[in-house]
Amino acid sequence: MRHVVTNSWALLLGMAFIMLGNGLQGSLLGVRAMIEGFSVSVTGLVMSGYFLGLVAGSIIVPKIIRRVGHVRTFGALASLASVSILVHLVLIDPWVWWVMRVCTGFAYAGLYIVTESWLNDAAENETRGQLLSLYMLITLGGMAGGQFMLNISSPEDITLFILISVLVSIAVIPILISAARTPAFESTESVSVMQLFRVSPLGVFGIFGSGMASGSIFGVGAVFATRAGFSIREVSFFMGCLILGAILLQFPIGWLSDKLGRRKIIVLTCFLGALVFFALSASALRGGALYLLIALAGGLTLPLYSLCIAYTNDHLNASQMVAASGALVLANGLGASLGAPTTAFVMDFVGPEGFYQSIGFALTLICLFAVWRATRRQAIDLGQQGEFVAVAPTPLSAAFNPELELAELQAATGADPESVQASFEELIEDLDTQRGT
Repeated sequence: MRHVVTNSWALLLGMAFIMLGNGLQGSLLGVRAMIEGFSVSVTGLVMSGYFLGLVAGSIIVPKIIRRVGHVRTFGALASLASVSILVHLVLIDPWVWWVMRVCTGFAYAGLYIVTESWLNDAAENETRGQLLSLYMLITLGGMAGGQFMLNISSPEDITLFILISVLVSIAVIPILISAARTPAFESTESVSVMQLFRVSPLGVFGIFGSGMASGSIFGVGAVFATRAGFSIREVSFFMGCLILGAILLQFPIGWLSDKLGRRKIIVLTCFLGALVFFALSASALRGGALYLLIALAGGLTLPLYSLCIAYTNDHLNASQMVAASGALVLANGLGASLGAPTTAFVMDFVGPEGFYQSIGFALTLICLFAVWRATRRQAIDLGQQGEFVAVAPTPLSAAFNPELELAELQAATGADPESVQASFEELIEDLDTQRGT
């Protein structure tokens, strides 16, 4: 582990600063929007811009990297992220804020891609699993830590906005002074969401649904807490506990899915998660009891993305995993961009408790769809499953899968597009002939 950290400390430190800023600004903008008098529905639309930008960045940024390189791309996008948060202070307008959220999402997508491609290049077969675990811990830990930074100053003044800008700007420094070599960036063949849906309906539907749930949590979670009358301290603890729950339960849930089967655990986590969210909507808990339950809710909900990725990858070979990663990110991003405004509309209609009800409903749909799919296709044998890997919703997530050797990934990255497409069509035909088994 020491060797891994020594080789990648600059990238990991830079990502820690980035995630602190990202975690803080989502909650800060939700609270500030309420202070500025934005309606809940308008705020939900504003916050959805981030996820649209994330999808756009995942598609466009790889082309920028191939043209100008990793360092320039990282510097330019960090500057964009740093400036966009400050514009919120200058122009208090929902449409301006929405555009800035799109810019922020675009910038963060690029920062993730640059960092992950660099980290993957620095890793070796025997260290990639450790590096992924450390990266995910920093990513989620930074997001959680950013929530508690909401207590540093009042959301009504400029301090927290400037702090976010500073954090993102500082993130560039360790990257620029790092002696790590710049990696080559290879383009990969991709498949459509509908192609992938024909291969793994539950995987794609689950990823879309988990995107709606996570988009609701990160998009309007702080808005809900503010509307429910929480203090700033309570808002920060509410959001922080949602993420801390995911940190604590991600790997136990993954371990169970390795032992019992992915589909069973998808059904179980969605059922229990929906139960917790609906119970919260019918209660008026505050303090420690609320934080405990909300941590459980986050722990059951946020790992769904990785769980559905693992379920989908169990049906694919190395080249297909790499080709499918972009479609999976697109499905998740579209779900997240719909989740925030949908939940906001529900909150406007039924009240703050609509936050819990909307997420509970999304989890219920995934659960029911998984139960239905169990009647349509037999689960694969446990021995044919790969090992669960916690991943982030980025186009390069497949490259971090420690189940794949570097040689397999390199071959998959350079695979002929026609052969990749042909392999998917063959897989779809094989699955169609097995339909009903």
